[in-house]
Amino acid sequence: MIRASIDIGTNSVLLLVADVTSEGITTLEEIAEVPRLGKGVDGDKSIHPDSQKRVLNVLRGYKSHLEENYDLKKAPIITATSAVRDASNREEFLSLIKRETGWGVILLSGLLEAETTYSGALSVLKSDYTDKYISVLDIGGGSTEIAFGKNNELEDSFSIDMGSVRFSERFLTNNPPTRLQMQDARDETRKLLGRVDHEKKSDMVVGVAGTVTSVAAIDLELTEYDVDKLNDYKLSREKIEQFLAEFSKMTCKEIEEKYPVFLKNRGDVIVAGLLILSEFLKFTGHNELVVSTGGIRHGILLQ
Repeated sequence: MIRASIDIGTNSVLLLVADVTSEGITTLEEIAEVPRLGKGVDGDKSIHPDSQKRVLNVLRGYKSHLEENYDLKKAPIITATSAVRDASNREEFLSLIKRETGWGVILLSGLLEAETTYSGALSVLKSDYTDKYISVLDIGGGSTEIAFGKNNELEDSFSIDMGSVRFSERFLTNNPPTRLQMQDARDETRKLLGRVDHEKKSDMVVGVAGTVTSVAAIDLELTEYDVDKLNDYKLSREKIEQFLAEFSKMTCKEIEEKYPVFLKNRGDVIVAGLLILSEFLKFTGHNELVVSTGGIRHGILLQ
């Protein structure tokens, strides 16, 4: 059956259309927009009306696209995550979406977000990772989800209030950020990771979401988003550190002008995302990660 899912994140809103069978999902189309829903939520604890309008415009566009191109038998499954969880006016926002689009939204808890991401991340990988103990890392705009498991069975998961948008607004306020701001962000990342109960050492790390897929695409020298080339690609910690060193010395505008295909609307948050990614690999003792284009929108369809 052809199904659709939409993931309303802190930074991006992602649409997936897929053929869902008992054996899994086959991606037919993916679209990504970056309306930055969570802008200012970390400080204000509410979703700004302008942010709500940007997301509603994206959702209306997705609805028109689906109606024009697909004969869906069931409504899309819509999920929302960190920015909506944190907002004092979340019920008002979810009601607005229902009123304007007719779509209900599932508000995922941090732990359910991690669980859904875990299954979605592994669902698109072609290599056989049987008997591997895997850490799945999802660096979002407002939170980071970490899930541990083996043989596609989730064993434990964590949700941490650190993300590319949240940490950019909280720590990296200069453009480009100062050394002291970078160090403060690193210190906070290490402190938060230190609370994760990680007694078992994972055999490998799988990374999902915009920070990982964007720098992987740049490293691969792609000219467009290509899931076949991105999935299973091994991104080294050395390369991540090189990108972090490069981007931390550039302004947001310079970053987006140099890499417009993959970092448009991400220039002001990519440094924080890379910093979190770097610290996680140090925390787990890994020198590389496996890239996955899967995530919540895939996992929710599998459920």
